[in-house]
Amino acid sequence: MAHVKFFSGEQVPLEMHKVRIVQKLNLVPVEQRLEAITEAGNNTFLLQNKDVFMDMLTDSGVNAMSDQQQAAMMIADDSYAGSATYTRLERKLNEIFGMDYFLPTHQGRACENILAQTLVTQGSVVPMNYHFTTTKAHITLNGGMVEEIISDKGLEVVSAHPFKGDMDVAKLEAIVAKHGADKIAFVRMEAGTNLIGGQPISLQNLTDIRRVCDAHNLLLVLDASLLADNLYFLKQREESCKALSIREITRKMADLCDVIYFSARKLGCARGGGICIRSKALYEKMRGLVPLYEGFLTYGGMSVREMEALTVGLDETMDEDMISQGPQFIAYMVDELQKHGVPVITPAGGLGCHIDVMRFLDHIPQSQYPAGAIASALYIVSGVRGMERGTLSEQRDPDGTEPMANMELLRLAMPRRVFTLSQVKYVVDRLVWLYQNRSLIGGLQFTEEPAILRFFYGRLAPVSDWQQNLVAKFRADFGDSL
Repeated sequence: MAHVKFFSGEQVPLEMHKVRIVQKLNLVPVEQRLEAITEAGNNTFLLQNKDVFMDMLTDSGVNAMSDQQQAAMMIADDSYAGSATYTRLERKLNEIFGMDYFLPTHQGRACENILAQTLVTQGSVVPMNYHFTTTKAHITLNGGMVEEIISDKGLEVVSAHPFKGDMDVAKLEAIVAKHGADKIAFVRMEAGTNLIGGQPISLQNLTDIRRVCDAHNLLLVLDASLLADNLYFLKQREESCKALSIREITRKMADLCDVIYFSARKLGCARGGGICIRSKALYEKMRGLVPLYEGFLTYGGMSVREMEALTVGLDETMDEDMISQGPQFIAYMVDELQKHGVPVITPAGGLGCHIDVMRFLDHIPQSQYPAGAIASALYIVSGVRGMERGTLSEQRDPDGTEPMANMELLRLAMPRRVFTLSQVKYVVDRLVWLYQNRSLIGGLQFTEEPAILRFFYGRLAPVSDWQQNLVAKFRADFGDSL
């Protein structure tokens, strides 16, 4: 990774690429933004992109491709079966992860479906460092139960701990003792943990988890969707990794796992996904589900052009200059917000900047979905689309009770190689203003609540006229400005 010092003393991340293709953005007036979020039922997923200025909803499928990825798409072999494109991707994954078997899928949640259908049975248990929404849904739909055993440090919103995504090893041992090894479908590690701020796991922790799995003959499954960010943090923060290349760190992680699955919409900056498997027997058990749900074994629901781009993108993920920009931009944003007193999750993780909504909106009860409220408020005052990651993203228990999330977060994703530093500064500016006017923000309540994955397409309404008051204050302070 290039280390560049500015003569001025200013510390800002420096992009190690140049922009060659641009897409025009549109910033509509604040009144139009209020109309748009109202029409979307105060759910940022339901906004029309024409009304969005900066899309920080997710880093999934919205990353910038390199010139080499674009060029690779032109040589795609679109054969239905036996495609040379598939062979190139399979070989690249074997080179990087060292696993002999690969199943392509259309995206990461398709991998979760195949894993859950193959390994989860009624009453089985899946211990994990922390859940992801679709992962948990697939496991519970197949009759299983999730046991979250994140280390205690993981839920500290303000911390200097470098690996808040680590699993509590003692708790894993206790779960095995409680349920019995035969009830454990598999042990899942997420690198890094999406719902608690993109926090990474350490290589040492993965090694310790492997030791427990070996002792009880358990499968260790790694969700590598956010692996790129985690690799950067390992290189920067873990002493045993500092002298290693990114490729060497990757192989050390892979060698500890039985299965690695990923969303290529995150890892590799393409669209698709895949499951890498060490065991031939497990591969044969899973593969029948690919043509049933995805497509033939050599494309699995992916476009072959995207597969070519993914092959190159995976190679580029081994380049520290490539994987460092996202975490550096996120760290810059976190540092700037902290300077102005805006509560954020620390240390800065991967994926995006995460606002600690429980401190930002401490006057709104969790039952009124404060993380959803701040997502609506930020869109109104800036045109920036973020994502609620809190109670709204949970699902009700079978008896209808609503569990409160451990954290209420507004996630502002940082798609890889997409935004400029001036755009990041704009978001910081609007967040600082919103924090100073946070008393104007009120809660939300459901008007349409789906039973499954309600955060994707549920609709909500404000509990008062707080949004109109927020627009009035914006106009008073910013005049005719957008």
